[in-house]
Amino acid sequence: MYGLVNKAIQDLITTNYGEEKWNTIKERSQIDIDYFISTEPYDDSVTYKLAIAASEELGVSVDEVLFSFGEWWILKTSLQKYGGLMKAGGSSVKEFLSNLPAFHDRIMMIYPKLTPPEFKIEEEAENSLIVHYFSKREGLVGFMKGLLSGIGKMYETPVEIEHIFGKSTGKEHEAFKVSW
Repeated sequence: MYGLVNKAIQDLITTNYGEEKWNTIKERSQIDIDYFISTEPYDDSVTYKLAIAASEELGVSVDEVLFSFGEWWILKTSLQKYGGLMKAGGSSVKEFLSNLPAFHDRIMMIYPKLTPPEFKIEEEAENSLIVHYFSKREGLVGFMKGLLSGIGKMYETPVEIEHIFGKSTGKEHEAFKVSW
């Protein structure tokens, strides 16, 4: 993952818990990186180690850490770094999610070494969609739920997110029902 992701985790922790807590988490993760460069790719293990260390240090599950990070990614990192791109995604939760499959194509222009997930959107009803999430990365269900929750908050629309199925149930990808 790009350094921007790890910097966002650092921002989430320092904003909500302080610099000292971040230093403790970083030390616990045993990552020997002084400073994350936003545009440089880092091994995915760095991000996972940070999430696990944050979970242990904060006394919450890794899924809770990833959920919080997903919301943070949408509401802070994405809106600050890619505000125009985010706003161009649509004027509602439904419109944004419907445009999600093309979103990473635009991001790859900025980060050419990105290995993005793929999305397929299935319309279920007037007030819900099924988001199919295809990724080579494992263990990011909590992060996806946080992203989807953050999208709802971005549009000031309360959403319900249900993880319908995924790799843990033998499927080849994850699927989420998003209702509003």
